[in-house]
Amino acid sequence: MSRSKQNTTPRRQFLADSGRAAAGLALASVAVPPVHAGEDNTIRLALIGCGGRGRGAVANAMSAGGLVLEDDSGTGRAVGSAAGGPIELVAMADLRQDRLDQTHKVLSQLLGKRVDVPGERRFQGFDGYRRAMDCLRPGDVAILTTHAAFRAPHLEYAVDKGLHVFMEKDFAADPGGVKRMLRAGEAAEKKNLKIGAGLMCRHSAARQAMIQKIRDGAMGDIQLIRAYRMDPGYFMGPFPKDQNELLWQLSPGHPYQFMWSSGGVFIELMIHQIDECFWIKDSWPISAHGVGGRYAGSMDCSQNLDSYSIEYTFADQAKALVTGRYIPNCENDFATYVQGTRCAGQFSGNVHMPTCKIYKDQQMERANIAWEAEKEKVNPWQAEWDVLLAAIRQDRPHNETRRAALANLGAIIGRAAVHMGRTITWEEAIASDFQFFAGVDGLTAESPAPVQADPSGRYPAPVPGKWVEI
Repeated sequence: MSRSKQNTTPRRQFLADSGRAAAGLALASVAVPPVHAGEDNTIRLALIGCGGRGRGAVANAMSAGGLVLEDDSGTGRAVGSAAGGPIELVAMADLRQDRLDQTHKVLSQLLGKRVDVPGERRFQGFDGYRRAMDCLRPGDVAILTTHAAFRAPHLEYAVDKGLHVFMEKDFAADPGGVKRMLRAGEAAEKKNLKIGAGLMCRHSAARQAMIQKIRDGAMGDIQLIRAYRMDPGYFMGPFPKDQNELLWQLSPGHPYQFMWSSGGVFIELMIHQIDECFWIKDSWPISAHGVGGRYAGSMDCSQNLDSYSIEYTFADQAKALVTGRYIPNCENDFATYVQGTRCAGQFSGNVHMPTCKIYKDQQMERANIAWEAEKEKVNPWQAEWDVLLAAIRQDRPHNETRRAALANLGAIIGRAAVHMGRTITWEEAIASDFQFFAGVDGLTAESPAPVQADPSGRYPAPVPGKWVEI
């Protein structure tokens, strides 16, 4: 793999490619350095959640730890000197044995001896996260890539064990989950633990450069931000009654269809761009209101709506408009735009590309560009790991929990405004203890599903004016 390709390919595509090449990996040019398991500076990893994001996180961790990639001249060089050092994956956990086995196979082919996870350290079931983390020692890293309902209990256990953490988004399904995350983050701070959070756009060099331009006044006062993610949709069919309903809800592709497990598809898809809005304004919103619904005749059996349109208001009365639409055969868009008093700009592009540019005035045309960010040398998925591992090895403060949790809360108030049909304020969201399901810590394979299908296999969807989630 060339260095340029490694840095410009989104991690999700990289993972898709690596998954398809499980038996005859396309990354044949990867050369893995010798394992140094006996050295005191070896960082051991436990992967909790063995889907695509988990694979990507492990691959990024290993790259930051010194994975050699062939550059265009044919000479290899180690990635991330400050973050570099020996790293091993020593434990894995997932609800599904097939995902454990498949991910172990893919990562073993990619990373060779750096994956030291025999069968007795691959744990299946709801308590697998504890057993996997128990294989680590204080100062090692737990990688949390399950769904939002499980993020807080998994983070709490990691902090209690004295582990550093990388955790993927989403971070909470509801305000109660956000509060647990905030408390766990405070406990980690007291223990000097390093926590990285998977809002990777914050680690984009192009976006950081544009943020500096905005802070320096290049665009004037920011009055309006517009974020769009519109695509063909995520239809779910009825629940098949002959299956375990809880495990079916947590099987691949289904957790985003339920509020209790993931917070729903809107937050799953839009949290990055919502966080971009807050970053651009350098503040949290004071309120949100919005509208949404389903198209006529929709047979979707999930809890999601297929349209969300939200207006966030900030303390200076500036606005952020966030639009998600998931309907086939419609015009699609995936970008974030900024309007200041002096000029307009684009902050991100399709599939989170670092499409960062400032125009001479409000006309957003190619010929009217005044400034454009330089091409990124390291993709943000890799950069967030470089920063985390450098902080661990150099003992620098690094705890993204609070910022990630509050960004998630901002997404929640937008979702709640649409679902409940009224304005939701930041203050009432912060004060709320609402949870879709309070018993996640005690789930077993025999537990009833937190939300039940009706006789036709459909699940309750939000009805504005009646629904409650704050």
